[in-house]
Amino acid sequence: MNFWAHLPRPILGLSPMDGVTDACFRSVVARHGRPDVTFTEFTHVHDVCRGPEIHLETLRYSEIERPIVAQLYGNDPELFYMAAQAVCELGFDGLDINMGCPSKSVAASGSGAGLIRTPELARSLIQAAKRGIDDWAGGQTLEQGGFKSARVEIFERMNRRRGAQPVSSREPLPVSVKTRLGYESVTVEAWMEQLLMEQPTVISLHGRTLKQMYRGAADWSAIARAVSLVQGTGTLLLGNGDIQSLDDVPRRVRETGVDGVLVGRGVLGAPWFFRPKELVRGQTCDVMEPGAGVHPEDVPRDSRFAVLLEHARQFVEIFGDRQFYRMRKHLGWYCKGFPHAASLRAQMVRVSSVEELQSVLNMFRNQPQTMAELPHDESIDETGMLASRCS
Repeated sequence: MNFWAHLPRPILGLSPMDGVTDACFRSVVARHGRPDVTFTEFTHVHDVCRGPEIHLETLRYSEIERPIVAQLYGNDPELFYMAAQAVCELGFDGLDINMGCPSKSVAASGSGAGLIRTPELARSLIQAAKRGIDDWAGGQTLEQGGFKSARVEIFERMNRRRGAQPVSSREPLPVSVKTRLGYESVTVEAWMEQLLMEQPTVISLHGRTLKQMYRGAADWSAIARAVSLVQGTGTLLLGNGDIQSLDDVPRRVRETGVDGVLVGRGVLGAPWFFRPKELVRGQTCDVMEPGAGVHPEDVPRDSRFAVLLEHARQFVEIFGDRQFYRMRKHLGWYCKGFPHAASLRAQMVRVSSVEELQSVLNMFRNQPQTMAELPHDESIDETGMLASRCS
């Protein structure tokens, strides 16, 4: 079923971010903000089909996250054909193909944003994914689709862990694409024409080229040009880039005509980001008024700490104590918008357990006046790393 057709407009979704939007983070966001749609971190199609079981962790999810879309990347049509069947078997609501990751290792292999330079291959990946979905919907088993029985058993365990019921009906999933304006320069018109030949259900367009990475401002005028190309095709277009609060959404929708937006960095340390979405969404863009968004700084410190602790505890339940170091960046992102936040953020990079985190927070509450600020502020890039803010 095409769930996209039933989402309210404009669509407000959580953008996939590698190393950030794991099952725990998405669950916390779903409980506190509830976006219209969420995506997994990207998973390589080889890992889906033949890789170590640990690499399938990125495809873990819970029912509260629905609708949930599995994002895949790679450059092998045969593996996309197989992986698409696995996505169906795992109960996802949609499949998204990453054609926008600017990482050197990903793009250099011809995957991610590297596919912008090979449009015929990009189109073949969409075709292969759709064939896999159609064959699965037609009753083909995973073994018939090329999977070994041991891999099928892994998928079955993943479904049981989630508490999923066996598949009772096989419906084809919608295929979407997340990409960028171009490789070294903006070539959005030619690139959109190629993608539209395969009629993806949705194209999510980040307003930067691969060369830009996450530098500079997102080019929403180029996104607007892409909108003009998809009109009348049946494909939805979502814009992505520099949405810092829901206040930004009405203006972007009015200026470009996008069907919705995906938000990435704006949600880091702010899982409540989407909470007021109904206040800024009207029946038409004209009645969407600014000023209703929740800025991270508007959330009281103690409320922020409560969600932070909830996030950390759930992370340990899902991934275990040994993986706690992965939580540190999230802990730092929560520490903003209150006095002496920078000094607390500096301590978060050393926290190794929930108990230690609780101790640090208690000490901060009792003696905030003794903590000096760091000499500079910090910002966050979409790779999930802290970076000094340039003037």
